[in-house]
Order: sequence, then structure tokens, then C-alpha cells
Amino acid sequence: MESKKLFAQTRPVKLFFIASVPGAISMLASALYGLFDGIFVGQFLGSTAFAAVNLAMPFVIINFALADLIGVGSSVPISINLGQKKEREASNIFTCAVIMIVGAGFVTGTGMFAAAPGLIRLMGADGQFAELATVYLRVYAVFSPITTIVFAMDNFLRICGYIRYSMFLNILMSCVCAGTEFIMLGIFGWNIWAAALANGIGMTMAALLALIPFLRRKTVLRFRRPQFHLAMIRQIIACGLPSFLNNIAGRITSILLNAILVRLGGETAVSIYGALMYIDGFVQPVMYGACDSLQPAVGFNWGAGKFSRVRALERCCFIAAAVICGTAVAVISAFPETLSRLFITGGTAEVYAAADFAMRLFALTYVTRWVSFATQSYMLAIEKPMQASIISVSTALIFPVVLIACLWPLGLTGIWLNFAGTAALAAALSVVILLKARPLLNQPDQEEPVREMEEIMS
Repeated sequence: MESKKLFAQTRPVKLFFIASVPGAISMLASALYGLFDGIFVGQFLGSTAFAAVNLAMPFVIINFALADLIGVGSSVPISINLGQKKEREASNIFTCAVIMIVGAGFVTGTGMFAAAPGLIRLMGADGQFAELATVYLRVYAVFSPITTIVFAMDNFLRICGYIRYSMFLNILMSCVCAGTEFIMLGIFGWNIWAAALANGIGMTMAALLALIPFLRRKTVLRFRRPQFHLAMIRQIIACGLPSFLNNIAGRITSILLNAILVRLGGETAVSIYGALMYIDGFVQPVMYGACDSLQPAVGFNWGAGKFSRVRALERCCFIAAAVICGTAVAVISAFPETLSRLFITGGTAEVYAAADFAMRLFALTYVTRWVSFATQSYMLAIEKPMQASIISVSTALIFPVVLIACLWPLGLTGIWLNFAGTAALAAALSVVILLKARPLLNQPDQEEPVREMEEIMS
């Protein structure tokens, strides 16, 4: 469906299902591959390789953080400009964002490749553990200039109404990554570098296929001669800052937790933490797919002054996030041992008992996690980056670090409780932000002539 008609005229509940269900399916496919990635590494390469992947993963995500800042940060003003009927400016932001992402990927990839050995040693790893983590990190770095754009292109396709095509690409990418990794690890018996290589191949293919509609000029966003200006760059950075800070702060927290876990429990503790993160890597993308897929529609209607539609769409987002988190609580609580054994192989009864205990405490995270997640998405979609950034940094860094100190006497139990405590504090903060923003969020719809006059005056 043509994107303007889809975002402006489709009933909110119907629009939610049209936009969010494919988005959730797309992220579910990515999340399933994330699970299979962890399972393949743990089952075919062993516990040391699995721990090495989890030690390197925060740096891999940091590598994507700058591209994510630009991709998410550009999507918000693009959607709002389209709602304000400024197609030319929207296409310029799109073109400049693509150029910036490719450049940022080259710079961060080069830096990560050079710094990989030192970064891993800094984490306290040595021997084969450190060697495997370094190799994994460096293979990701080689693919950085092209793979970092894949998720931004997903946003741009959805803005243009190519929702099913975006879903198809995500499913195809996940299948290629999983199939390639299975062949390389399970059949050929290659080492940890092949796990990263499989990701690079699948993501490169998806990025190239995502460009086709834009190169054929079949989309509302089109490549044009780029016109960079400071106001546009500031706007992109401001809107992308919450996602960027969440990535960076979250990875800093992961690095800190990994360093603590290496010293408190060695590879076993890191492996348990890795299993928890793989579970979270399944739940969070599904929530992200349901909520973030609405961002183009929310931004479009916010720019068009149709605030009642924005509120209706966001109600759907909150309900969906709550349902997803409730399901996660039930599944993790019911099958903690089964989930642990998917990732941790060859462990003793004591190891599996510790993992089971950690899983049960971790499940409590999702009792309240949906509140802050949906609120942050809401604030970002309506171009309120400050509020979104406060939630983001508090959730990813401030609350976890404070709770590390408060729960330190509990040892590893304190680490496993950290996640649920952080989610509860973030939910309380989000409620305060929503209450303070209530006058802005509850404003009446603008009439078309009023908005046209405002555009002329501006």
C-alpha cells in the first residue's frame, strides 16, 4: 500500500497489525537466528568458544551503535517531514544518512580490527579464550562498512510502505545466516571465525537486496544529490541519541558485568550470563519489531497533527509489549533448565543448578520491562529525544551500576537480580515521564488549514 494512504487513513488497530505483525515476525526471525547462533557455537565448538563469543559481543554491538544512531536518528525526521508533505527534504535526509552510515562503518570497523587483541586482554581473558574472542571480533570488523547499514535500510523500507518486503529480507537474512553457520560449523567443522563469517555473508546479502527498490526509484524516498547542513546533522544525532546511548551504555554495562563475572565465576559465570543475554536477545527484538515498526506511522501522524491517531497507535504498542513480556515470564519460569542446556553443554549438575537459578531470577525482568520499552519508543517517535535518552541511559547504565553496588554482598545472586531491579526502576521512571508529558500527548488534532498556515509562516 502507498505509504501516505497507509499511515494517514488506515484505522489505527488495523494499521498496528499491518505494520507491527510483519515487524515482529521480522525481528522474531532475527531473534531465532540469534538463538541458533548461540546453540550452534555452544554445541559444535564448546563452552570456551561460547564464552568467547559472549565476551566479544558487546564490542560487536558497539560497532553497530554509530550506524544505528544515524539510521534511527534519520528515520524520525524523515517520517515527520513526510507527514508535513516535505518529500524533498525527507529524501535528502535519507541520502545523507546512507552516506554517513557507510562512512561510519568503515571507520569503526577499522578501529575495531586494530584494537581487538587489546580490548579482549583488557577484559581479563587470556590463552585460547582470548584468541577465540579476538578472531570473532576481527571477522565482524572486516564486514563493518556494509553490514552496519542493514538495519537502517529496514527502517527506510518500512517508511516507504515496503513492510512485507522488509519482512521477507529479515527472514531471508536469518535463514542464510543460520544455514551458512550450520554448514560451516556442523558439517565442515570450521572454527569460531566461521560463525562471524556466516553473519557477515547473510547481512551483506540483505543490505544489497534492500537497496533495489530505492535504486529502481519505486519508493517515496529517493537518492538525490546530498545536501549536508548542520541543522540536519544535529537533528539526526538528537533523534538517534537514545538508541546510541542505549547501545553504548548497555555494552559498557555488559563489559563491566563480564569483567566481574570472569573474576567471580570464570567461564561458567560468563556462559550463564551469555545464555541470559541470548534469551533477552530473543524477547527484546520481538518487542522492538512490534513497537519500532509503528515509528514511521506515529512520526507521520505527529507531523500531520493527527494526535488522536498517535495515541491510538501507542496504546496498541503498550499492549503488545505487555503481552510479549508476559509470555516471556511464563516460558522462562516454566522451562529454565531446558533453556540453559540449549547453550551450556558438558556442564556439571552444579553448573546447571546455578544456571536454573539465574534463569528464574532473570524471568522477573519482564514483569515490568514492557513499560520503559514502550515509553522510550513513544518518546522517540514523537521527536522527544531527551526523555527517551533519560530512559535509555538509566536503563542501560545508571540503574545497573547502582544496583551492582547495592547488591554486591549477594555475589552472583546480586548480578542475576540486577536485571529485574533495573526493569522495575526504569518502569517507575517511565511513568513519571509520561505523567509530565501528558499535556503534550493529549493535545487535540490540528485542522489542515491551521497546519498549512503554520508551514507558510515558518
